[in-house]
Amino acid sequence: MDFTSLNLSPPLLDALDEIGYVTPTPIQSQAIPDLIKGRDMLGCAQTGTGKTAAFALPILDAIANNPLKGPRRIRALILCPTRELAAQIHDNIEQYSRYLDIRSMAMFGGVSQRPQEKILRRGVDILVATPGRLLDLMSQGYVNLSSVQFLVLDEADRMLDMGFIRDIRKILAQIPKKRQSLLFSATIPRSIADLSRDMLYNPVSVSITPESATVEAIEQSLMFVMKSDKRGLLTHIIKVGRPEKVLVFSRTKHGCNRIVRQLGQDGIEALAIHGNKSQGAREKSLRRFRNGSLQVLVATDVASRGIDVSDISHVINLDLPNEPEVYVHRIGRTGRAGQGGIAIAFCDENEGEYLRGIEKTIRQAIPVDEGQPFHSEKARSCKGNKAPKKQQNRGRGRRQPRNNKSNGNHSNEKSNRQSKGGRNSRRSGRGRSRK
Repeated sequence: MDFTSLNLSPPLLDALDEIGYVTPTPIQSQAIPDLIKGRDMLGCAQTGTGKTAAFALPILDAIANNPLKGPRRIRALILCPTRELAAQIHDNIEQYSRYLDIRSMAMFGGVSQRPQEKILRRGVDILVATPGRLLDLMSQGYVNLSSVQFLVLDEADRMLDMGFIRDIRKILAQIPKKRQSLLFSATIPRSIADLSRDMLYNPVSVSITPESATVEAIEQSLMFVMKSDKRGLLTHIIKVGRPEKVLVFSRTKHGCNRIVRQLGQDGIEALAIHGNKSQGAREKSLRRFRNGSLQVLVATDVASRGIDVSDISHVINLDLPNEPEVYVHRIGRTGRAGQGGIAIAFCDENEGEYLRGIEKTIRQAIPVDEGQPFHSEKARSCKGNKAPKKQQNRGRGRRQPRNNKSNGNHSNEKSNRQSKGGRNSRRSGRGRSRK
């Protein structure tokens, strides 16, 4: 099968031919025919399977074949969780629509809204947006969604994880009920199933399983290492193996910054990309990573959505994710469109439970590399253990116990403050009577 058999308009086919698209990916060949017919869709597919083209091409085809008179109005709304993913989707749409009279724009926070206001005033047909900035501009009167005919929720599971469910429901309330709706998610937990029942009508289901999408094309290896040795192992892999482009995953933003700092101390340049970085810094890091001037990029899972780099040679899981599906999504960064790549997972003495869940999900045991210099049989022996609870609260700091009988620190501090003279005593005495 090729794209000419999917009944797309000639301008779209010309653009795809110039880009180099010849054979549709599985999700494209399954989704496009039903979407052209106007069906709603629930799609289970991760980044790297070609789903952007799967939903964008039918929408572009429909808008091109049914032009509206008068000023441009937003006819398609695509919601996604991160700035990087919004920019990536918009870039792809611009490539596909190069021979069509269709305008699109990306809308996200972290940057000035004035340029976005100007584009909106000129009129757009397709809006790719993150929920927060979209609601801001809607409340200010810059965005009117009354003409939306196509609605897409991309990476819906991540949007719900980030707490966007209320924002999404507010946006849905402003869109005509008579529309074509598409929901794509890497996983389909109960929350996604509930949302799909609310927004989809008699949908077609398309599922591209993680195993067939990425895992088979990727060379995986597992390295048991003590937590204290992870830094040394990462430096060893980069200096000895000399991989071309390395994407390192950390569980937290603070962890990303620490890894970058430690690699710098070891003579390796790396940059971090996460939610606390400014949009300019994130774009600069991605630009350097794409053009090859930066060898190592360190990211959190949320920030990684939208990293569209086709030639990542290595993905290193410095921290194993506690959700198995996230592991599949991570390593898929180096198996774009079925291409090969290398994925390395570190497993320390606290992550055995996460490893068991991952291997169960991908239905295979990850080959263990015992030849690396930091191999730890102690970490390996902990594979059957449960992850300690403190792993789940990293970065939040210690909480004071509610029951003060255990040590009496809280009551002692309180009595000490009351017994001290000066400012505290004046506040509890004379100042209170004045009030």
